[in-house]
Amino acid sequence: MRECNDPMVYLPDMQQIPDDIMNQVLLARESYDESRYTERDVERALDKDYLNAQDFAALLSPAAGEYLEPMAQRARAETRKHFGNAINLFTPLYIANYCENHCIYCGFNCTNKIHRARLNAAQIEQEMQAIAQTGLEEILILTGESPRMSDVHYIGEACKQAKRIFKVVGLEVYPMDAKDYAYLHDCGADYVTVFQETYNTRQYGKLHLGGRKRIFPYRFNAQERALMGGMRGVGFAALLGLDDFRKDAYATGIHAALIQKKYPQAEIAFSCPRLRPIINNDKINPRDVHEPQLLQVVMAYRIFMPFASITISSREGARFRDHVIGIAATKISAGVDVGIGGHTGEAKGDEQFEISDGRGVEEIYKMIAAQGLQPVMSEYIYV
Repeated sequence: MRECNDPMVYLPDMQQIPDDIMNQVLLARESYDESRYTERDVERALDKDYLNAQDFAALLSPAAGEYLEPMAQRARAETRKHFGNAINLFTPLYIANYCENHCIYCGFNCTNKIHRARLNAAQIEQEMQAIAQTGLEEILILTGESPRMSDVHYIGEACKQAKRIFKVVGLEVYPMDAKDYAYLHDCGADYVTVFQETYNTRQYGKLHLGGRKRIFPYRFNAQERALMGGMRGVGFAALLGLDDFRKDAYATGIHAALIQKKYPQAEIAFSCPRLRPIINNDKINPRDVHEPQLLQVVMAYRIFMPFASITISSREGARFRDHVIGIAATKISAGVDVGIGGHTGEAKGDEQFEISDGRGVEEIYKMIAAQGLQPVMSEYIYV
């Protein structure tokens, strides 16, 4: 593990791009004052056809807590307008859990004593075939953040395998340079998701004690480098509960909106994860982010950026997930196993965090249909 003293300074081998967007986002987060927004500000935002940053800020404020039902009605209308009744299904596939970062809240962190593993090509094939048998056509490939144990070529070979079997391939791996994203796109990857974790640079340094992940700006600019590398879409998320969740949700939305403005062709997606307990620390939980607050964040994202995809993962419980797909979410995971090799029933490495919703694909499919919604395995057409 390479130690990095200043989390705001790039390492020599990291690709740098201008930080105009980062500076705008950090300034917006720093200036966000939840107490300045009133119920009238919330009402005004809900009456507008198109929201600006201040309207978005109002919908994230405590004042909007009394307007969850009007927000739900608006969010539902926007979702159906732009996405119809479609709810996309996918599942994550963890192929390695080696990590070189020291992040105090993560089960994969390099100091945590867990069983490490990396799947070989044959094992990856077995996992993918097991997933495909459930009917799923979209997969999200994940690794721990170790360029040494899960190098770009290793991830690329997994993408090639996935593209033979699935129609849509997503990545949630360590940030890399644009040329590496271009290689992975050529191997079959369609989109990249990166959790910024928190946009509070001071807190970020306290939470990330070592490894390449400690470098805040390199992680921040990952989505832009992925688009420079030709990826079709990028996902944004803060890990809600690491710091002030309203400020972090605001920064996430502003970050996504600025990237959308600079790259109008990009497909933008949000994830809305909360902290979950990990191996050797079952007391990790989000601070002050309860289900009503999480729902408020999800709905604010939808109203602010109505074209964006919103994913609700198995970190959340079945009741909440079933509810939110009827309002704002457009993608849901199913048949989830976050261990290494767990889809074949022979887990070879420990998981990153505990999940809350362990339902299989068929059960999730029936739940979606029972709500009058359309479960969709893939809606992409390649030409």
